[in-house]
Amino acid sequence: MADDPNKEPDDEFRDMLREFLSGNSSIDPSQLAGAAGLPNDPASIQQLLGQLQNAIRSTDGGINWDLALQQARTLASDGAHAVTPAERATLDQAFNVAALWLDDVTTVSELTSPPQLIGRAEWARQTMPLWSQLAEPVALSISDALTRVLTEQAPEEMQGMIANAGQVMRSIGGALFAMQLGQVVGQLAKEVVSGGDIGIPLMEDGTAALIPQNVEEFGDGLDIPVDQVQLYLAVRELAHARLFRHAKWLRLQLLTQITAFAKGITIDTDRLEELAESFDPSNPEELREAMVSGALIPPKSDTQLEALARLETMLALVEGWVDVVTANATTLLPRTGAIAETVRRRRASGGPAESAFATLVGLELRPRRLREAAAMWQAVTDAVGPDARDNLWSHPDLLPQSADLDDPSGLVARLVAAANGEEPEYDAVDQALEDLLRGDTERPKED
Repeated sequence: MADDPNKEPDDEFRDMLREFLSGNSSIDPSQLAGAAGLPNDPASIQQLLGQLQNAIRSTDGGINWDLALQQARTLASDGAHAVTPAERATLDQAFNVAALWLDDVTTVSELTSPPQLIGRAEWARQTMPLWSQLAEPVALSISDALTRVLTEQAPEEMQGMIANAGQVMRSIGGALFAMQLGQVVGQLAKEVVSGGDIGIPLMEDGTAALIPQNVEEFGDGLDIPVDQVQLYLAVRELAHARLFRHAKWLRLQLLTQITAFAKGITIDTDRLEELAESFDPSNPEELREAMVSGALIPPKSDTQLEALARLETMLALVEGWVDVVTANATTLLPRTGAIAETVRRRRASGGPAESAFATLVGLELRPRRLREAAAMWQAVTDAVGPDARDNLWSHPDLLPQSADLDDPSGLVARLVAAANGEEPEYDAVDQALEDLLRGDTERPKED
């Protein structure tokens, strides 16, 4: 049927949506489901259409993160099994032993609640609030940029329709992004072994948790007795959770750094304009590929690179400390070195889902300087013991800096001097700061 020349743009857009959602449009719903990362089956397609209908009806302009949670839990539940009584008994005992071993090597606070043994879907549920917090700045930026580009690219006679459709397109763009995040978190739920496995505090302060099914799969190819693997991972998870409970400022500062970096991310509108000009509705995979490949996020600015360097140092300090404390606590395990190396390599490379999150929001969470941080913490431990080492976490100003990872000798010398009640030797920068604080700013006269 020929287009009705008397039809108003608003009516045309409304009819287009009605045709699409009723399955009568030229867009193949199975292709759209694929673009959203969903399997090509009737149930998934119907779910997608229902979610898009809800997005179109939304008027608040925000991102419906419930979509992400639904996707994550559905994917995480695929192939999952419940925690068995035998697994629970074994891992509960591993946590009990781990707590005793940690008490001997660290002074950080014990947890006030017992560790959890949770399934994959429950891990997704408990961690989704933080994932959505980290992803929201980019999700809103993409939705806003998509609406702006569509408005700017539209012919003059279509401006009225696009203006009224802007909110709808923003909601749909946000819904598709939320579904992509759900896919990432659902896959992560199959890869991680614990609450602190990613390095950042995904769960509430003082919460330790293992995912028994993933712990079992982690140890399958190591040729190491399963009880040793369980004990090592229990010690590591408890150490991570204890640190964030002990340093009460740490979680907020770390998340503040991450969200500040994420808010600085911009969207490459030139690339988005290219997509808008060449977009083929019968091939929505192109839009999804641009979104999940990071193609819409331009290279980092100098300011962002500086922020990222600070964040990487903080992540390395956390994980380096956890590595050292775990190594000191598990000396009775015959294969502790082999397990530790496996964990380090795993964290350095990251899993597929962690890489997907990095491209989706433009932020990697890998501690690139983990080995240097672990060496520094071990040098501090050897020099002044665990009490003085752990006291460095009592205030952010006391934490080692990036330069201390390069060469910890100055930090160690200052800590040894303080432990012996001596005046520490200052380097040039420290001496200048000390002179300034004392008011001794007079420069020596030149000859």
